Amino acid sequence: MEEPEARALNIRDVAREAGVSYQTVSRVLNGSTRVSESTRQHVQAFVDRLGYSPNRTARALSTSRSRTIGVLAAPSALMGPGTALTAIEMAARDAGYSLSITNLRSNDPADVRSSIDYLRGHAVEALIVLVPQERALAALSSLNLEIPLVTLGSGGEPNVLVMDQIAGARAAVAHLAELGHREIVHIAGPHSWVLAEARIDGYIEELSARGLPVHTPLAGDWTAASGYAAGLSSLAERRFTGVFAGSDSMALGFMRACREFGVQIPRDISVVGFDDFPEAQFFTPPLTTIHQDFSELGRRTIFFLLARLRGEEYDERPILPRLVVRESTAAPLDR
Repeated sequence: MEEPEARALNIRDVAREAGVSYQTVSRVLNGSTRVSESTRQHVQAFVDRLGYSPNRTARALSTSRSRTIGVLAAPSALMGPGTALTAIEMAARDAGYSLSITNLRSNDPADVRSSIDYLRGHAVEALIVLVPQERALAALSSLNLEIPLVTLGSGGEPNVLVMDQIAGARAAVAHLAELGHREIVHIAGPHSWVLAEARIDGYIEELSARGLPVHTPLAGDWTAASGYAAGLSSLAERRFTGVFAGSDSMALGFMRACREFGVQIPRDISVVGFDDFPEAQFFTPPLTTIHQDFSELGRRTIFFLLARLRGEEYDERPILPRLVVRESTAAPLDR
């Protein structure tokens, strides 16, 4: 029977043996001037004695001083990605970093590689991935990147910061169910988007947990036009009293279709959106929705990357969206 492979030394092991904090070890390894010469010699003696070799992320900080973070994004007119990028840029600037941004022309693996090469040419120290399509993410995972990377996603994979889309979707459905709605439909985003799939999963999970019927999601593409089309196709044979729209824009389009059918919200149908765009509170009626804290996401993204550059650990707990109740939801008439 083979002996289990020994765990590799990390920065905390050195800190424990040397009797100092891991931040002090990190400063010594990165040549910081904020460490006294006696402390530097003390820590270096333990580094040498233990045979510890700083990992790539620590070396990147000491050898590459571009103070630039690369962002791989997908072209989008949607408010969500744009809001996230703004929050990331502000957090990076506060930390003394700038962004180098490139947009994918397509989800083709060759274009993903070309975009990464472009960012490498700008000597970026780390990489943020704001690409929501599954094919592009799969192409990215096949590349051997030698810099810290973080993907903004919906799952629990390594190097992924999560705005918990499943929890947000479950909160939306739970709100409708607790009001007394038993027939709840979902207007979903495009199937190629990881976020859309996660919101579908949350919709199904919450209904199943409550023993309520699960309906095939209505197809959408995040836009108000697709929500309007979903409304036109479903309201003629209305067999539901609750709607969970995968975005506020799709909720807006659905509400327009309701007005054309003479359906009153929330008397006849309750509607919940997702994102909590600033305009949501000015819909008619004001939209109940799921709020996503993009500012916190941007802050955590930068803190995560800076910790990786220093060879430190970082808490990757997901950010929980929260329900914002306004006037588009109420108990069904037959309750």
